[in-house]
Amino acid sequence: MRFITRLIIVFLIASLTGCVAITPRGNADTLRMAFMAGYQPQASLAFVGAYVAQELGYFAEENLIVEIMHSPGRGEHLQLVAAGKVHVTTQDAAIMLMRRSDPGLPLVSIALVGQRGQQAYAALAGSGMQSPKDWEGHTVGYKGTPPPDLLALLNASGADAEKIEVINVGFDPRLLSEGRVDVYPIYKSNEPYQLRSWGYDLTIWDAADYGVPTLGLAYVTSEETLANQPEELRRFLRAALRGIRYAQENPEEALKHVMVYTGPESNIDHMRFMLMAELEDLESEQTLEHGIGWQTAEQWQAMQDMLVQYDAMQATDTDSAFTTRLLEDKAQTSP
Repeated sequence: MRFITRLIIVFLIASLTGCVAITPRGNADTLRMAFMAGYQPQASLAFVGAYVAQELGYFAEENLIVEIMHSPGRGEHLQLVAAGKVHVTTQDAAIMLMRRSDPGLPLVSIALVGQRGQQAYAALAGSGMQSPKDWEGHTVGYKGTPPPDLLALLNASGADAEKIEVINVGFDPRLLSEGRVDVYPIYKSNEPYQLRSWGYDLTIWDAADYGVPTLGLAYVTSEETLANQPEELRRFLRAALRGIRYAQENPEEALKHVMVYTGPESNIDHMRFMLMAELEDLESEQTLEHGIGWQTAEQWQAMQDMLVQYDAMQATDTDSAFTTRLLEDKAQTSP
């Protein structure tokens, strides 16, 4: 599997080298750049910002030509950004911070689209469970490895982790609907739609509601690109965040542009659910004061403290993990 993954990365790098020019920063001349969404085409808000900016000409108004691509989903996008083959990608903030710590990828968040984490935990409404404390005596699922936000949520709610059976459930929500697990880990913009479309009502717990510091998707670049090509990044953010604002104000119109990328075979109702769910986490006290995408040292440090406490990573320099200097031009969030 590692060999296949390396082959994919080599293939992507070779393809990008041939079709996308990484142009040195210039003046008002047209610039080119590469954006790789972190997964397959969908209505994830950070993706939508780029789709809308492309389709409505926001990138063109910035004299910016953007090649939009999508990662196969095995982490290649982070490797390509770190290698300077892609200018901007999307990544969950916690994962980005952990990858800065180990293996030391020089990644930087340039805008925080999700002000709260993407994950939550769900039970069938008929279970009678009202809080994580009620998980005691039940089975709770996780994907891959037990995530730190799960452990932090149990601690914050006063639940005794020793009385809970934690099991790896993978990515099949039917385990919850079929009763093979009592609490299932969900992406808030995905599995709730699936389960409800099958006729199940859910009780959902979000770790952020219990004071656990979580963050969602960010636009991510490399330290080298940030240092050498800030103009491309600045233009990209102005257009992409303008696209997000458009989606916030015109979700149905934005969905039409999303479908250009997802294709007619995708379920527009599912895409609508995803977009509306992620819009709920777009705003915070920070963004209301400074504009969408804003991020603070306190947010990043609090999340790192939680990740270190639950042995998810070794401490790193959070001040270098993000920047707001590209966001300080207020014009970027205006229509």
